[in-house]
Amino acid sequence: VTGVTASNKTYDGTTVATLSGSATVAAFGADAVTVSGTGSASFANKNVGNGKLVNVFGYTLNGADAGNYNVVQPSGLVATIDKASLQLTGVSVSDKVYDGTTAATLSGSASVTPIGLDDVSLSGSGSAVFADKNAGSNKSANVSGFVLAGTDAGNYNLLQAGGLSANIGKADLTVAGVFANNKVYDGTTAATLSGTATVTPFGSDAVTLA
Repeated sequence: VTGVTASNKTYDGTTVATLSGSATVAAFGADAVTVSGTGSASFANKNVGNGKLVNVFGYTLNGADAGNYNVVQPSGLVATIDKASLQLTGVSVSDKVYDGTTAATLSGSASVTPIGLDDVSLSGSGSAVFADKNAGSNKSANVSGFVLAGTDAGNYNLLQAGGLSANIGKADLTVAGVFANNKVYDGTTAATLSGTATVTPFGSDAVTLA
């Protein structure tokens, strides 16, 4: 039997392969022989890989002269199983007060849901960073650091948690370096300051008093 090929697929936890093309046979002379039956195919194993051997079965022969032949299933077929995507879930980013950094804190319990009974778990120490350090509402945060472990981990690409956001609230900045002067009663609440007012922002932040 010729005329069929095996199609590539994304990992689905099974050995099932899909055939494409039109199965044909070339009998001798004018012999009446055709292909019947529904061809099926399977990979040697379920795991991701390039150029994986595909076994074909299920084709039979039909026609007046079919009894003169043994059917030989298509051979030498190969196809690729690509990694499936596995979404990380179960974590969120906590709000914080501005501290001059993009560091974000994760909360919750990170998890993944592999296909079927696949042995896949999470390892590594997850971390997150905001897109920038500045105060604001619903600021997006990117997660990294988690990796996949387990016997079947090689069949997946891990998609770190996406669409996370949190708030960075403004930090308090205390004015220092000034004091109030004593005065003689003048019927008002006015007070006079002395000294030089200063603030000490985080790191190299550009903040002055006006």
